[in-house]
Amino acid sequence: MPIYEITRSAIRKLTETKFSAAGVKERSDLQRLLRTHIEVISPDTLVISEEFGEWDDSRRRVDLLGLDRDANLVVIELKRTEDGGHMELQAIRYAAMVSALTFEKVVDVFSAYLRRIDSSDDARDKILEFLGWEDPDEDGFARNVRIVLASAEFSKELTTAVIWLNEQGLDIRCVRMQPYDDGGRLLVDVQQVIPLPEAAAYQVQVREKEQRGRLERAERYGISKRFWQGLLARAANRTSLHSHISAGESSWVGTSSGMRGLVFNYVIGQHDGRVEFYIDRGAMEAEANKRIFDRLLGHKQEIENTFGGELSWQRLDGKQGCRIAHTETIGGLKSEEAQWPEIQDRMIDKMVRLEQALRPYITALKSDFT
Repeated sequence: MPIYEITRSAIRKLTETKFSAAGVKERSDLQRLLRTHIEVISPDTLVISEEFGEWDDSRRRVDLLGLDRDANLVVIELKRTEDGGHMELQAIRYAAMVSALTFEKVVDVFSAYLRRIDSSDDARDKILEFLGWEDPDEDGFARNVRIVLASAEFSKELTTAVIWLNEQGLDIRCVRMQPYDDGGRLLVDVQQVIPLPEAAAYQVQVREKEQRGRLERAERYGISKRFWQGLLARAANRTSLHSHISAGESSWVGTSSGMRGLVFNYVIGQHDGRVEFYIDRGAMEAEANKRIFDRLLGHKQEIENTFGGELSWQRLDGKQGCRIAHTETIGGLKSEEAQWPEIQDRMIDKMVRLEQALRPYITALKSDFT
């Protein structure tokens, strides 16, 4: 967007220019000025290093390394070019490299920087004061690394990549610095273009919600694995049906019936558990799936008599597979872990009975379905 000067008699458009045309250098000018006025592109940030590169490849250096009020490290990359180049890829590399920095290491880095700029400030005290901490908190320090990209302009390729990366949980901000020539005076229009300031707070909320979701899913998967470990250990005393199966983190564990595409599954939900015989020989044999189901359905009464109760016969018309199942409603993953053995034993008992009820008919099917 152009910038205009309003006078009493006219509205005058300022002339856009380029940093290179104005004689502004990337490192000796932009970087030098911004390190002492970092709030221009990254508010609430403490610069702790310039040209940081304490890793094996000394050619790679972070333009400015900062710390924000939430104790996150901030990688700041500057470009005076008109498209930003490939600075997002470079910044991600740097973010990964600095992500392992500890509080004590950052104190050392900041101390070296303060000496370089002839400051007598104490690095530790200045960091603690900036963060509002009484004492260092290693657990709460540098949990995330933010990235700030500042350039005269950004290519569509770069902005598309940044938007996608932010959707994946990264925190990357693009700040456009457009220079203008005002009769010999150099003016700069500074605007955050990604994320838009009015959307930034919302995006933070979305990102935090997604992070909570990932933690909840990780916890849920861990719970599932513990449940299956207990069930498979207890089942080993009753049947060899799932003896070669390892506990995973999904909501089900299954094993072949000895006939391709026909499997016996344990399925656990939040409040119930299920044992099932699932028929799915693939999309190319969807018709065969239904014929196998119908063949078994023709023996429904005998199968249920052997099982010792009613089963749920689900032909699932319109879908590829079919299911014969029994659901236990006494509890699931949300139940207290002290209740799990009872739930597991009930599911194992039903699985043993389901397999015994279906086994003669599965054997008979083998002659007609290879």
